[in-house]
Amino acid sequence: MSEAVPDAEPDAEPDAGLPPEDRKIVTLARSARARTRAAEGAAVRDLDGRTYAGATVELASLQVSAVGVAVAMAVSSAARGLEAVAVVTGADSVPDADLAAVRDLAGPGVPVLRCAANGTVVARVTS
Repeated sequence: MSEAVPDAEPDAEPDAGLPPEDRKIVTLARSARARTRAAEGAAVRDLDGRTYAGATVELASLQVSAVGVAVAMAVSSAARGLEAVAVVTGADSVPDADLAAVRDLAGPGVPVLRCAANGTVVARVTS
């Protein structure tokens, strides 16, 4: 389920209206993307409040989305579920495969924040 968010100015501050824990995963997702210069950065928060961040992997023999990397990191750290996901992307939507990965670990209803490069939330979807 997608909820459109009004367009933000390209150089606007990241959403100050977000709860602090959501701002944290947006910041982590932005940092992962910027550090690696990848197409996307993502971060997830597990049920214990731990966070995992990752960026798109584009190798000749391995392609993994940023959300896929962050979910895999959570799984490999024995996370029992997820509270929230943030992805920084230029894409117009969160791919179904990424939402499926979130559902596989955490079930339906997990909020997924799709953010612009500056951290502004442009859409909220759920797994």
